[in-house]
Amino acid sequence: MKLAVTEEQEELRDALRRFFGDKSSGAEVRRLMETAEGYDPAVWEQMAGQLGLQSMAIPEEYGGAGFGMREVSIIMQEMGRAVVCAPYLSGLVAAAALLGTGNEDAKRELLPGIAEGGTIATLAWTEGQSWDPESVAMAARREGDGWVLDGTKSYVLDGHVANLVLVVAQGEDGLALFSVDGDAQGLVRTALPTFDQTRKLARLDFTAVPARLIEAQAAPVLAHALDVAAVALAAEQLGGAQRAMEMTVEYVKVRHQFGRPIGSFQAIKHRCADMFVLVESARSAVLQAALVADESPGELPAAAALAKAYCSDAFFEVAGETIQLHGGIGFTWEHDAHLYFKRAKSSQELFGPPARHRGRLAELVGI
Repeated sequence: MKLAVTEEQEELRDALRRFFGDKSSGAEVRRLMETAEGYDPAVWEQMAGQLGLQSMAIPEEYGGAGFGMREVSIIMQEMGRAVVCAPYLSGLVAAAALLGTGNEDAKRELLPGIAEGGTIATLAWTEGQSWDPESVAMAARREGDGWVLDGTKSYVLDGHVANLVLVVAQGEDGLALFSVDGDAQGLVRTALPTFDQTRKLARLDFTAVPARLIEAQAAPVLAHALDVAAVALAAEQLGGAQRAMEMTVEYVKVRHQFGRPIGSFQAIKHRCADMFVLVESARSAVLQAALVADESPGELPAAAALAKAYCSDAFFEVAGETIQLHGGIGFTWEHDAHLYFKRAKSSQELFGPPARHRGRLAELVGI
């Protein structure tokens, strides 16, 4: 596997950095945090129309651009760097779930809308406090020629605005995947209060909600989708950690004490060096996981678990140091440091905490 980043991928990164630098300033992030939707529909349309971001991970036969996780990881890094508020990750995970099914009719019907940006999709599987797929208890039941769903899903990414909800529930043959319209009768969507206001989560309550069966045996489909989610989130965490470190290095060069930049003090140098090691190690984990996803998918579960576990802790540590090394200003609402700290903490728990992924990795390698 070739680890080098290609010239085309660097050009993609440059274009994304310019775009998100213009569209996702600190002031704009704060504005979107206060809105009910949590994103700017106009920017979402530009992401689809100008850059084609929503189509990147979808094959050409389903209306997408046909790129792989290497390109997606670059998108997620740049979105994490700018703390972008958009329902991108939720759609990426939902698309990965659809692509893992054997239902060609559903893929040809649903994926083009996601690729064009007109469909905001999400995957709902969590119940209660657990991210573990084995904890899914919601049971689908037949009603006439179709299916209906009763129960509650929690912590659904962008569930309050999604117009396509893919729901994991117990079917006749174990875990099954269903699709539900976002405005379906009997579906109540409630936005949840979150520590990180830049990422919206919702509770979905189902009462005899009509559903379409997409995949009757969805356990492997869900497992793969969550591996893709872990790699994408790890890439976002890398981007956030990178920017937080850069902010800190810039600050310690200009902040003076005792007539000297604080960055010249040995203790500060050591802490910045530690941040650099964390960021570069996270970069290696993300690059390896993205390459594995594209070229050796059989190895993806271990690579995804490693990347999510390491990048979660690395971002949280770097974001914490960012606040500390900025001194008093780092604790203020006006400074962007808290945006990265909150995103670091929330993403650390999203899709399961680091301990869960380390445990999974240990099982996969036979420890």
